[in-house]
Amino acid sequence: MHVVLAGGGSAGHVEPALAVADALRREDPEVGITLLGTARGLETRLVPARGYDLALIPPVPLPRVATPRLLAVPGRLLAAVAAAVRLLDRVVADVVVGFGGYVALPAYLAAWQRRLGLVVHEANARPGLANRVGARLTRHVAAATPDCPLPHAAYVGIPLRPAVARLDRPARRAEARRHFGLHPQRPTLLVFGGSQGARSLNRAAVAAAPALAAAGVQVLHAVGPANVGCVPVPASPRAAPGNGDANGDGDRSADGPPYRVVPYLERMDLAYAAADVALCRAGALTCAELAAVGLPAAYVPLPIGNGEQRLNAQPVVRAGGGLLVDDAALSADWIRDHLVPLLADPARVRAMGEAARRFGRRDADRALVRMVHVAAAGSRAAHRRGR
Repeated sequence: MHVVLAGGGSAGHVEPALAVADALRREDPEVGITLLGTARGLETRLVPARGYDLALIPPVPLPRVATPRLLAVPGRLLAAVAAAVRLLDRVVADVVVGFGGYVALPAYLAAWQRRLGLVVHEANARPGLANRVGARLTRHVAAATPDCPLPHAAYVGIPLRPAVARLDRPARRAEARRHFGLHPQRPTLLVFGGSQGARSLNRAAVAAAPALAAAGVQVLHAVGPANVGCVPVPASPRAAPGNGDANGDGDRSADGPPYRVVPYLERMDLAYAAADVALCRAGALTCAELAAVGLPAAYVPLPIGNGEQRLNAQPVVRAGGGLLVDDAALSADWIRDHLVPLLADPARVRAMGEAARRFGRRDADRALVRMVHVAAAGSRAAHRRGR
């Protein structure tokens, strides 16, 4: 069997595709796997690093609203579909698995043209155009949220990297806190805004540092590579011996709990293990990972776009595994009034973490693999009937 995974563009598309690739390879080391992407996406770095073949096709950006750019879409789409068809023929593909994004729609149409098995995975609560089209071409549709509006959608969660899906937070806590130079026993707040950071989260967390320190809360704060030097480092004690400096973090000596500032978190699994509560955006992958590992969070949806981040966070918040706060409402006072009391209440933190864990899914990769096999069997049966 040869599987083509269309997941180029952002980490939210690439990482789930790689998680499914890993699951397919664990089940059958001989399975053929090709990831489909574009020359300007993160996949050009992430896919070869994981040892998988990467094929590139022209991207087809789909405007969310009617603009003159729509006039260029048909020509670009035809060229991208033709490139995808050539790839499917070259690798003798059996199944296409799409995760949305710039390469998904050409891959879906190419699979339909070649009568191949097709699996669609939707990570967001509000599907994009590519997946809305793809879901009409197959009955094998997987969703990250239980109320996904796509036809035939089955709630499976988001395929997660093994380091996160298999994470035992309590068992790794001591190691994780040593890694980041944190105190082994203090309540810990993790602040991050995605790979590039988030300015509103950065401002609010730093402004809340005195209130957090007064409550004995230590902070691990990923500010984003572009924000290093722009975010003042709150005073904190020197890090305990360990390898916390591996991320190039900032730290100043003073009395009180550590406030560790890093540009980027290479080891998100250890960051999750170190934390008691997170303050973060509400991207689909972030929501899925935090729920799966049972880490309570205060979700701050990105205030632009079509509102999908709020929809991403609502299910786990309704389940009792998190809080939801508008970007405009997030402030040092909000952190003082909501997160400081939460972090001071271990029983409530445990209850929220358990609620998040019950809601989360750790086996979405295996669920997608099962769908791949069913789709492949259906495709082979259709080809036999067509001969």
